[in-house]
Amino acid sequence: MLRPQTPRVHVRVRWVASAHKPRNARLLVCVRGVRDCEVKGTMFREALENIMERTDGSLGALIMGIDGIAVERLLKDAGQEANLDVAAAEFTSLVRNAQKAGKDTGLGDLRELMISLDSAVVIMRLLGRDYFVVLAIAPEGNLGRARFELRKAELHLKKEFAV
Repeated sequence: MLRPQTPRVHVRVRWVASAHKPRNARLLVCVRGVRDCEVKGTMFREALENIMERTDGSLGALIMGIDGIAVERLLKDAGQEANLDVAAAEFTSLVRNAQKAGKDTGLGDLRELMISLDSAVVIMRLLGRDYFVVLAIAPEGNLGRARFELRKAELHLKKEFAV
């Protein structure tokens, strides 16, 4: 017996605190009762899930705006305990300063920034001028694989964040 499909409606994401928004960003929302309803961040969440699954020692992954607002986030328990979403928002100022330093010195645009802390290594890869993806891994995590997965995500998501 076939189960009737739940009708779904596409709703545009409203970016309240951000000056820019990714084009073609949508949420998929069920129309039926609360139990059947689910919200999906479409390809953004899937990209973060892929990064986390393929990187040993991953603690959390986020897509951030240069204004410090998270577009999408996916944190493991250890990542939530470490307040990675707050740390990522704080590291936004480092990304802005590194972008400015690259331009001021004539060395070019920032592509990647890595911060090594006692309990985590945080890697930020830019998706354009105004957005970047953040991956936090445990110090014993696979750094090479983390950088590789972020590069793949950049190539996949960059067109969604084009201005």
